[in-house]
Amino acid sequence: MPHSPRKSSVRIAVSPSGTPETAKRHSSRDWGRRSHDVLFFALFYLYLWLYVNPRLIYHGAGVITNFPVFYRGGSFFLPFLSYPGGPVEYLAAFVSQLFYYSWLGAFAITVQAALMSLCIETIANAIHSTHVRGIRFLPPILLLVLYTQYTYFLETTLALLTVLLTTCLYVKAALSRTKNFKCVGVFLILSVMVYYLSGGAFLLFVVLCAMVELMFRARWTRSLFYCLSGVVIPYVLGRLIFGVSLIDAFSNLLPFSWKILNYDARKRAITIVYVLYLIPPLTLLIIGLWQMLRKRRYSRKKRNEKASGRKQRPVVFNLPTRVSVWFRRSPKLHHAAGLSLLLAVTGCAVFFSRNENLRTRFKVDYCAYHKKWLDLLTSAQRCPTDPFVAYTVNRALYHRGRLGYDMFSWPQHPDCLFLSDKKYEWTYWQIFDFYLDLGVVNMAEHALTESLEELGERPMILQRLALINMVKGNGDSANIYLSALSKTLYHADWANHYLNRLRTDPNLSSDSYIQHLRSLCLDKNYSVYALSKERTLLQLLEKNPRNRMAFEYLMAWYMLKKQLGKCVQKMEGIRDLGYAELPPHYEEAALIYIYATGKSLDLGDYRARPQKRQQIEDFTRILNRYGGNKQAASRELSEKFRNTYFFYYRYESSGPEK
Repeated sequence: MPHSPRKSSVRIAVSPSGTPETAKRHSSRDWGRRSHDVLFFALFYLYLWLYVNPRLIYHGAGVITNFPVFYRGGSFFLPFLSYPGGPVEYLAAFVSQLFYYSWLGAFAITVQAALMSLCIETIANAIHSTHVRGIRFLPPILLLVLYTQYTYFLETTLALLTVLLTTCLYVKAALSRTKNFKCVGVFLILSVMVYYLSGGAFLLFVVLCAMVELMFRARWTRSLFYCLSGVVIPYVLGRLIFGVSLIDAFSNLLPFSWKILNYDARKRAITIVYVLYLIPPLTLLIIGLWQMLRKRRYSRKKRNEKASGRKQRPVVFNLPTRVSVWFRRSPKLHHAAGLSLLLAVTGCAVFFSRNENLRTRFKVDYCAYHKKWLDLLTSAQRCPTDPFVAYTVNRALYHRGRLGYDMFSWPQHPDCLFLSDKKYEWTYWQIFDFYLDLGVVNMAEHALTESLEELGERPMILQRLALINMVKGNGDSANIYLSALSKTLYHADWANHYLNRLRTDPNLSSDSYIQHLRSLCLDKNYSVYALSKERTLLQLLEKNPRNRMAFEYLMAWYMLKKQLGKCVQKMEGIRDLGYAELPPHYEEAALIYIYATGKSLDLGDYRARPQKRQQIEDFTRILNRYGGNKQAASRELSEKFRNTYFFYYRYESSGPEK
């Protein structure tokens, strides 16, 4: 009997694609892909936290008009359950409050971006298109661009995320060995669920499911049925059952909803949201067409081989093949190249989409609201010529006691002192705190009421309205605003404090800040448009001669308008306001008046500084050397005197050149 070879006790059957080397290579690729994800989203988070600063978006700066309010309690929550899209709107309202803390807001946005990326990857894996996984980073990059532009589309992007999550569930069921009727049942159940949660964004879910059936399962009848359900479900559930309008039944939470398109302020960067919504269907379309093309080429190749009786050899391009093999055999190099490309694309996207002027305006407005005057002046240096920034800089200079010292170290224009030009007529958000500090309570209340109508029940507006009504002694109105504030997340302590004080001391006679504001307020109930800026300031000084803010703004107004006669006339009463010295800009204005008119000026104990007299003499000598030609002398005078009132008076320009 012939000797047979000894059989191994363990058999290992390994396919060519399942060799240990291949498994190791696949493991390396998975590790590299996950390391890309971790590094990308870590940088994504840090950029949002440290540069974009979501608390600026929470603040809004009067630019973001659709940021939602959020109250604690069932009376606020229950109405969101009464219409399609309400649950996502409620979730967006809650998540938006996390923006109050920059680190927490950045984390919420990063989680949303990571889930979108994961959904795109899951869909690509389900349809066997792992080679296009890199497209999963497109939604996060677009989200980054949106927030770099300081816009608010959280409701719309959360609706998109809801659609992507449910699409993943459907694709898993549709491409598995599920019976046909069960697959349709899954679609209908998910359709009702996603429509109730995300409203009109359900239409995107229908489009994605129909494309999966048509392009990857070749079932055009089912695809047509899904498309018809996209019309029936919103009409039946939205219009007939929930009773919403036909437009809202089909468009609520979509980027082309009237809630966005009817307001110019909300349409900023809307094109990016459109692209964000188009990425999933375009991805399926491109992958589907590519797979169909590959199948057609494969079938043609087989027919040609059968007809010719011999196997056709593929055309090989040496260089690409060698590069491909090189990358395949060098996974570290492959990962490094992919990561470098990803970071380069992301960096270019955020670099070219950033708006430094808008960011500065948001930051300056935030600092002004929270009275962080030194931070405001530091931030304003990036964009000092913006009218809103220049207006806020003057407020910061006053509150730091530097308006008469450093005013002309910054760009100035008469319109920037009060935002008095007609094109700033609707900037109510920026002026209510200024009017409140000044003592023009009626103007502040009017600006706040208009802001409330335009921006909604923002806690910052409710807080100021409550304060004004307490100053005016309207306890009942103040209680309404304070009761609303007591249900918010971050202003409840302040509201409860004043609710308790109103119960024990209705007149708030022991509150020093309320009493201070009352001492500044005009006695008469002037209309907000009845007084000119100058007349308003004079009335405030008649009511309270120690209203230092009214005095300094009146002096600034006279200097900017070059009304030196009125300026020096008011300057004679400066000693009553307790100034230790005459501010340099006032002294410069007085010297110009004295040199121009030859009149003397009695400032009592305040003496002109010798260096100021030397400055005006040097200024005059340089100008005379150029024959009185302002344009010819401007360069030399700017180098030496640009931060003085001498230069502004002659050139109507001041501050650093930009």
